[in-house]
Amino acid sequence: MSLGALLTTALLSVGACGQSGGEQAAGTPPPAPVDVITAQAAAHTVSSELPGRIEAVRSAEVRARVAGIVLQRHFKEGSLVKAGQLLFQIDPAPLRAALAHAEGSLARAEADIFDAQARLKRYTELVDIEAVSRQEFDAAQASLKSAEAARRMAQAEVATARLNLDYAQVKAPISGRIGRALVSEGALVGQDEATPLAIIQQLDPVYADFQQPLAAALQLQQQLKQTDRAASPSPALPLAISIAGVAQPRQGRLLFSDVSVERSTGQILLRGEFPNPDGLLLPGMYVRVHVPGLSFAQAYRLPQRAVSHLPDGTAQVMLVDAENKVEARAVQTVAMQGGDWIIAAGLQPGERVIVNAATSLPPGAPVAIARTDGAADGIDAAAPVQ
Repeated sequence: MSLGALLTTALLSVGACGQSGGEQAAGTPPPAPVDVITAQAAAHTVSSELPGRIEAVRSAEVRARVAGIVLQRHFKEGSLVKAGQLLFQIDPAPLRAALAHAEGSLARAEADIFDAQARLKRYTELVDIEAVSRQEFDAAQASLKSAEAARRMAQAEVATARLNLDYAQVKAPISGRIGRALVSEGALVGQDEATPLAIIQQLDPVYADFQQPLAAALQLQQQLKQTDRAASPSPALPLAISIAGVAQPRQGRLLFSDVSVERSTGQILLRGEFPNPDGLLLPGMYVRVHVPGLSFAQAYRLPQRAVSHLPDGTAQVMLVDAENKVEARAVQTVAMQGGDWIIAAGLQPGERVIVNAATSLPPGAPVAIARTDGAADGIDAAAPVQ
C-alpha cells in the first residue's frame, strides 16, 4: 500500500473516533450550576407580627318564631341593645284569638270531665244493685278517662297559644350591637319558616384570628409552660394588635383553647381575645397581631426563594451533598423576616443550601457550585419578624 493511502486511512480513523467521542459527551449533560448558602446556627429571639381578622365573640340571628305581620320596629339600626329588649312587634290579634279559642276548648274539656265524673259516680252505686249493666259502667269509666285526656290536650293548646302570643314580641337573645333590619313594617314573616329579622353581635370583647407556622406555635406553648404563667390552669400569653390609622396598640391575651391546624398550609389557627369598650374593632377588620418573642437555641435564616412548600404544606429545601448532588430536606419554618424564612429544625451547621433553581432540580441530580453567598446564620434578636 502506498504512503498516501496509509495517511488517508489514518485520518479517516481519527475522524471517526472524534465523532464517536463527541456524541458520547453530548449524551451526558454537564452538572447544573447553582448558587448556595452555608447554614450556620445561632441562638436568638423572634418576635412575630402576623395578619389577622376580627371576629365577634357571639353572634345571634333574630328570627320570627310565629307567623304574622310586622307592626313596628323598636330599635335603631347599628345601636347597642340589651338581652330581652323588644325589637319587633308582630300583630298579636290573631294570636290572642287563637289563645281565646284554646281557653274555650279547655273550659269545654273541664265541663266534660265534670259530667263524666257525675255519671261514673251514679253508675258506681247502681252497678252494685244491678240497676245498670257492667258494660254501661265500663263505658262511664272510659268516658271519664277520655275527658281527662281531652283536658290535657286543651291545656297544651292553651300553653302553645300563650307562647305564640309571647313570641309576637320579638326580643333580643343577647346583648350587643344590632345591624340593619332585614324586614320592614308590614312584612309577612314566619310563614313556613323562621324568618331572619336582624343580626346581633357581641363586640366587647372581640376575637382576633390569625395563623402561625406549626413549629412556632408548638415552641410558644412549650415556652409558656416553662414560665410563671403556667402556674394557672389556663395560661394566657399577652398579645397586642395594631390597626391602620390608630397609634396605640390594643392589648389582649392568647386563647390556646381555640387552636386548629390548617391542612393545606401546615399552619395553626390561633385566636386572641381583646377588650373593645369603644366598639372600634368590628368583625372582618384587618389587624396586625404582635406575638411575643420566641427563643430558639439553633435557627437559620434562608432566602424565601430557597424554601418551597409541598401540596401538604410541608416546607422543603434542596441541599448539595458531599458528592455534589441534590438532596431534598424537609424543614420547619417558624417565621419570616423581610424576605427570608426562619428555620427552626431540619438543617445542620455547614450544610450547603441551594438558593436558585431549587424547585427545578430533582434529588440526585449532579450540580456545580457557581457561587456561595455566605452563611445562613441567626437573625438579629431585636428585629421583629414581619
